[in-house]
Amino acid sequence: MRTVDTKQIEDCVYRLALRAGRRITEPCRLALEQASRKEAGAAQFALSTLLENARIAEEQQLPVCQDTGMSVVLLEVGQEVCLTGRLLTEAVDEGVRRAYRDGYFRKSICDPLSRANTGDNTPAHVHVDIVRGDHVRVTYLPKGFGSENMSRLFMLTPAQGKAGIIDCIVETVRLAGSRPCPPVIVGVGIGGCFDSCALLAKKALTRELGSAHPRDDVAAIEREALQKINALGIGAQGFGGTVTALAVQCELAPTHIAGLPVAVNIQCHCMRCEEEVLS
Repeated sequence: MRTVDTKQIEDCVYRLALRAGRRITEPCRLALEQASRKEAGAAQFALSTLLENARIAEEQQLPVCQDTGMSVVLLEVGQEVCLTGRLLTEAVDEGVRRAYRDGYFRKSICDPLSRANTGDNTPAHVHVDIVRGDHVRVTYLPKGFGSENMSRLFMLTPAQGKAGIIDCIVETVRLAGSRPCPPVIVGVGIGGCFDSCALLAKKALTRELGSAHPRDDVAAIEREALQKINALGIGAQGFGGTVTALAVQCELAPTHIAGLPVAVNIQCHCMRCEEEVLS
């Protein structure tokens, strides 16, 4: 049995939140560069501007986007880990609070009805999976709401099958248009139930950008959906072109015989995701 003080998790969240707020992931940068080489005119200008913005933000340690996001924290906690110290969620929130203060990040979290701002970007949304081993894996994803607002959940019938899943993915991006700051990354949850399906879609966004699902039938859905999305012609920042999405990434879980839940979680071009393992 390994003992981990939650102060270590707090400090880890602090480091990850500061890094994520100031830089896009390397796979995202490479994908934007590849898209820029494919495009011309206004779309190419938009992509080159996005890349220049990302470069300046990282060099000068500035927020890479004005929407510094809602803090989504995914934790894998080994079954052989004993957590000590303050409550886990309190430790995560303190890490977020410190990072948003020290990074001069915009605080965006408020009461849903009164709209009163909490003032420190907490509470974070924390999801914990208990896994084998004695490690703690912390994944930090700041989620902007220009893209989050364009996300959708569908409760399909089993008869709608793969074609129905692809239609849901493509239609979600089509209806979103330029609003989520394309080129987008599309996280898709397939299966589970109403709530777990949406979390699957969120987790799909944390996969390495452009990686294919290990199951051939799921990877085929990813490829076909991406092809159809890029045929929509929305393009970078809505200026048209051949790259509306950088990737479609699916995760799935067993579901009920009577249902086929599908969640589509849209991520803007500004993919910020950091991970660290406390081992």
